[in-house]
Amino acid sequence: MWKIFIPKTSKTLNINMEQLKRFTENYLLAIKEAGKIYKKVELKKGKDNFIVEISMDETIKPQTPIEILLILAAIADEKIPVQAIAPKFFGTFNKGVDYKGNIEQFTEQFDLILGIIQFAKQELSLPDGLKLSIHSGSDKFSIYNTINNLIKKFNTGIHLKTAGTTWLEELIGLAMSGYDGLTLAKEIYIKAYNRFDELCKPYSMVIDINKLKLPDPKIVANWTSEEYIRSLNHDLLCPDYNPNFRQLLHIGYKIAAEMGSRFRTNLKLYEDIIALNVSNNLFEKHIKKLFL
Repeated sequence: MWKIFIPKTSKTLNINMEQLKRFTENYLLAIKEAGKIYKKVELKKGKDNFIVEISMDETIKPQTPIEILLILAAIADEKIPVQAIAPKFFGTFNKGVDYKGNIEQFTEQFDLILGIIQFAKQELSLPDGLKLSIHSGSDKFSIYNTINNLIKKFNTGIHLKTAGTTWLEELIGLAMSGYDGLTLAKEIYIKAYNRFDELCKPYSMVIDINKLKLPDPKIVANWTSEEYIRSLNHDLLCPDYNPNFRQLLHIGYKIAAEMGSRFRTNLKLYEDIIALNVSNNLFEKHIKKLFL
């Protein structure tokens, strides 16, 4: 058995042969493939001309702290200059909605993983810029205070994926504009509702949508701007907020993409409203809560 003390966490990891065997069976081949992919991209792009992230956030179970350390050791052995690593955390990280789970358990896990990353940077010669990455990390407001405290403790940064929440702010901006923008926003929901199974299938691990709680498209077709916005806007204090509606629209970006120039024209037409929403959402709800 090997004992490894992780500074700043007061934790010691005990690694035995059975754990090494399980790690080898579950992760080693994938990391070797990641090494091959990295070398192929490096050959085309040139060293230090791209950012490398390795993610395993859509597995069935969270990785154990020992698995995280062994994964980082294998990455170092493959000489992959990884800049971000995205594990699966305890709890539920569904797209566009708040965290569900035991916050104390998440806090303990997050603290230890940050400690392991700092240890790996020092002992395994991984890049100084290596950060913990949180996938489906937008809108997880109930754990942002925890994240803020822990990244200050370790004097480190994080990578938080927020692309989906920006798309939803575009929809809110279109709905706020009224007229053609509101009509377009309604149409996107109605088409997404009618293609529910198709849109949900690729995201089954990171959504939890109860179709019975989605508003009837015939009713949505007659909604005012305010009704659409209250249902979509991530405001837990609003009685009309509907996380099922929000999640379906989150994965419904494909509908907007298929609209092509029609969608882009409306974005340009209502750019001022949309830009203000996007900026306020990213700065006030995310950056300030996480880093300030």
